[in-house]
Amino acid sequence: MILVTRGLRAPVDCKFPGWRRSRVLDLPTGTITLLFTDIEGSTLLLQHIGEQYSHVLAQCRQLLHAAFQRFHGHEVDTQGDAFFFAFARATDAVSAAVAAQRILASHTWPNQAVVRVRMGLHTGEPQQTADGYVGLDVHLAARLMSVGHGGQVLLSQTTRHLVEHTLPDGVSLRDLGEHRLKDLRHPSHLFQLVIGGLPADFPPLKTLDTHPHNLPIQPTPLIGREREVAAVQQLLLREDVRLLTLTGPGGSGKTRLGLHVAAELSDHFTDGIYFVNLAPISDAELVVPTIAQTLGVKESPTQSMVEQLQAFLQEKLLLLVLDNFEQVVSAACILSDLLARCSHLKLLVTSRAVLHLAAEHEFAVPPLSLPDLNHLPDLVTLSQYEAMALFIARAQALKPDFQVSNASAPAVAEICTRLDGLPLAIELAAARIKLLPPPALLARLGQGLAVLTSGVRDAPARQQTLRNTIDWSYQLLDTDEQRLFRRLSVFVGGCTLQAIEAICTALDTQTPAVSVLDGVASLIDKSLLRQIEQEAAEPHFAMLETIHEYGREALAASGEAEVTPQAHAAYYLALAEAAEQAWNGPQQAVWFGRLEKAHDNLRAAMNWLLERGEAEKALRLGTALWWFWYAQ
Repeated sequence: MILVTRGLRAPVDCKFPGWRRSRVLDLPTGTITLLFTDIEGSTLLLQHIGEQYSHVLAQCRQLLHAAFQRFHGHEVDTQGDAFFFAFARATDAVSAAVAAQRILASHTWPNQAVVRVRMGLHTGEPQQTADGYVGLDVHLAARLMSVGHGGQVLLSQTTRHLVEHTLPDGVSLRDLGEHRLKDLRHPSHLFQLVIGGLPADFPPLKTLDTHPHNLPIQPTPLIGREREVAAVQQLLLREDVRLLTLTGPGGSGKTRLGLHVAAELSDHFTDGIYFVNLAPISDAELVVPTIAQTLGVKESPTQSMVEQLQAFLQEKLLLLVLDNFEQVVSAACILSDLLARCSHLKLLVTSRAVLHLAAEHEFAVPPLSLPDLNHLPDLVTLSQYEAMALFIARAQALKPDFQVSNASAPAVAEICTRLDGLPLAIELAAARIKLLPPPALLARLGQGLAVLTSGVRDAPARQQTLRNTIDWSYQLLDTDEQRLFRRLSVFVGGCTLQAIEAICTALDTQTPAVSVLDGVASLIDKSLLRQIEQEAAEPHFAMLETIHEYGREALAASGEAEVTPQAHAAYYLALAEAAEQAWNGPQQAVWFGRLEKAHDNLRAAMNWLLERGEAEKALRLGTALWWFWYAQ
């Protein structure tokens, strides 16, 4: 995962959750060697020595710092038990790592503690920013460290080429072969320093090659999502959680989050992790054969495919990642049967709709973090917000000289906010940056979803435009759900269940309230509607703005674009007049609160009445609301 903080990026599992500003003027530039370190098993060490841990940590920092500075190392950051140093010469970096390991091994630690530090070195040309370094070179160096073991020093092939003929005395290189590192597209050829007098044999590297898997290689690093990755990992590692469903609207990043978590947990599932893509199928009967084909389970004339699959999985400690389950949700009961017969199996499902199974735990994938448009921070802090960081990264992939300036920052922040922090929408918007500068792109967003199309040919068709992504969800609804979804798009800024029921009753007298209630619940389950106030006596619901825009387009295409706003205006006129009658009564504060929450809808109703020449009703609405506006 790429962590973006103060302009510096590195894997979150490398213990750098926040980067402290360094003296950038002192850092080397050009081709440099990056060195990451951390203490293996620091949590267990803390539990073992208790209060002495802070003393041990201080000693470890002092020893490492001295060794690295002795060989001209430049400190980029220190966070907890982790160091990040940069060296102008690869030979200095290797000498520093060797010296540090020898010093650590000979040091006498309090309480007979065993302190083992893993290290990773990579040479490249990372981009220097106002606060350090960014780029894949930083990411690769940190990943090298994270796959090693305490006492082990790992080198990339680039660093090995530079130092193989000038190694320190008593040091040699061991070729560890090619390994797949998390989040990197291509295998990396890794080498280990063999330091005379120190342990040289370690367990297998903690790479994606350790246990069987078929996880697809991701073309770009994951940006942000530190909290979500940690939370999903914790859930999957709980004994009582065997089925976890990642839910969210299309484009919210469910698949990417699921794949990243699966890769992070590869050491915990010794029989493998397997990704099953269900997007190409729509027949629930094909779910079992698709899983079986992914696992290499062959057909048998004596057993059904379900029985063969159960027999294959029965004793295996294995994680199945079932992607895009929403269009085969009727096959959900099959998952319950698998879990009942395969005691070590766990399932991670991505779906736009919950499965409604007894064993299911749901994790709703939130939008990326967004800044407050009314209080934008400085540029460095602004780039820490996940939505902003994603937009910048994708824009720079297409236009390397793209930078967010004080002039363009408000537009970029508003673009990300208008797109609800949805990763897919932000990526599609950033793809337009070669043609449209941020202010022009923002203006285009006001004209609908047409601007959010992709130039990426290898993306699935449903993800090549935002409209296709939402349409995928819309087409999975039944006729009644589609009609309710279209009607809900008439509301602005959210609405109450009472308002939904009133408008549906006005438009269709045959629809009972209970059907509306079930329909609302179904749209929430399918990630097309959100409940935005759960504690209030009167629950409120809203759509993400991108989904709302699609709903308005669908409403216009359905022929209901006139009668639905008419029913909407009639309801809010009645609400305002009821509030006026209660203004001097004991419920004045309650009615004032209702009108405050309904203000966007009241304004929309007024605008519609005026546009249609309904002067008498517009006057009635204004008259009913005068006291409310005056009190505001």
